[in-house]
Amino acid sequence: MTRTIFIDGAVGTTGLEIGERLAGRTEFELIRLDEARRKDPVARREALNDAEFVILCLPDDAARESAAMIDNPRTRVIDASTAHRVSPGWVYGFPEVSGHKAVATAMRVSNPGCYSTGFIALVAPLVRAGLLPADWPYTCNAVSGYSGGGKSLIERFEADQDIAWRGYALALGHKHVPEMQERCGLSVKPLFTPAVIPAHRGMVVEVPLPLSAMKGVGTPQAMREWLANFYGASKIVGMGTPPADGELLIRGSNAGNDRMDLFVFDSADGSQARLVAVLDNLGKGASGAAVQSLNLMAGLDEMAGLRL
Repeated sequence: MTRTIFIDGAVGTTGLEIGERLAGRTEFELIRLDEARRKDPVARREALNDAEFVILCLPDDAARESAAMIDNPRTRVIDASTAHRVSPGWVYGFPEVSGHKAVATAMRVSNPGCYSTGFIALVAPLVRAGLLPADWPYTCNAVSGYSGGGKSLIERFEADQDIAWRGYALALGHKHVPEMQERCGLSVKPLFTPAVIPAHRGMVVEVPLPLSAMKGVGTPQAMREWLANFYGASKIVGMGTPPADGELLIRGSNAGNDRMDLFVFDSADGSQARLVAVLDNLGKGASGAAVQSLNLMAGLDEMAGLRL
């Protein structure tokens, strides 16, 4: 059976990459609006209500507006914006953490943020297992390719080849923090320090752990083993192979994929550790995650169309 999909915001970076992952798939038929009708509220409302599945690839306010336009009980929604990531009634679209069944049966799914995906993948399972405390003031350091900032940031980086590093959210109010705190069950907001580098795509998210100053924590080996067991045989999220040369790299030539590799590095005496997630900000951090949730919601192979 062919299912109809409308991508609201199909010409943006996330929308285009979702479209690429759906190209050639016979399970879905895309409802398309030409340039003249793309911003027409009447045409959009019609498309939003005609589709079995809607994927919102819009700024937050526009995503809320589109979601409110759906006035039937049938259309199921995946929102790739920040708008609904901690909203009641929306299932968080991270099946490995939220539960595959919860995503598969949801009417409304909020796609995780790219940075949040790495942080939550590392911290949430360890807090649930009691290997990390829920009341610790965690720090999260992360770098991303500039494609995650949308068209304006892409244009800025490609026009100014002299930018080597861009630190931002210096007022400590990044929009990913609420979902990072809530989805990990933390009592203290993590201190999040994101940055953008002159690579089109790719992301490294790190959570440093001063283990000797933390009470009731597990050993780095226990953390490693728990994460490996938690993600089990998943072909999307799992433990990465520790680099023999002691380096993790983001390469400018990276073509991207929908996997996420996790690492637990530790000092020789076990007093410190670094939890690290490596992913594609446009893959598991955005479009790949949306397609994974779509597959589950449509009752299809979870990995169909993904780049693994």
